[in-house]
Amino acid sequence: MLRLLVLVLVLLNALYYAWSHELLRDYGFGPTPQTEPQRLAQQIRPEAVRILPAEEARRLEPTTQAQPQPKPAECLQAGLFDDTQVAVLRRALEGALPPGSWLLDAAVEPARWIVYMGRYPNAEALARKRAELANLNLRFEPLINPELEPGLSLGGFTTQAAANDELAALNRRGVRTARVVQERAESRGSLLKIPAADETLRARLDEVKPALAGKPLRSCK
Repeated sequence: MLRLLVLVLVLLNALYYAWSHELLRDYGFGPTPQTEPQRLAQQIRPEAVRILPAEEARRLEPTTQAQPQPKPAECLQAGLFDDTQVAVLRRALEGALPPGSWLLDAAVEPARWIVYMGRYPNAEALARKRAELANLNLRFEPLINPELEPGLSLGGFTTQAAANDELAALNRRGVRTARVVQERAESRGSLLKIPAADETLRARLDEVKPALAGKPLRSCK
């Protein structure tokens, strides 16, 4: 048995030697050739290969950094402005923006009624009230009338009746010290609207901002 195993190993080694040295290639056996001219035969259109100058190679390189897309045009508005403010604003708009890119339309800002809590003697008392409302899962919003500070608004409404209904609902939830007040009276004036503010117009709006009387430009939505 041992002799047979040795004989098999000797035969296998002999076959591997003959295969690796291409002695069996005439019989269709042998390793894949790795020398010329076989490699040349595997090339595809070698005549098309050319060395590019460095400048041309840089031009053909793909752009690695995506170019920022311009922001779409959007409608912006600000106001209301009284007659005196409109005169100043109109001069600024005519000097900075092209004709037809802006409008000054008459508008009415309705009265605003709120469910109000305050005024509180100090910031500490205001903070305690905020914590009490949070425990009742009640939301509050900032005041737009500085004369009511420090205080809290539990909701704004366009009619006094709607504000009174909200106050009654809050009373049923345990709110006892709130009351309805008018935060803002109805006002009439002009509203600035820029229907299609693209990047070109946005870049020139800084020239107009000093004439906006502190009123921010917001989306028309």
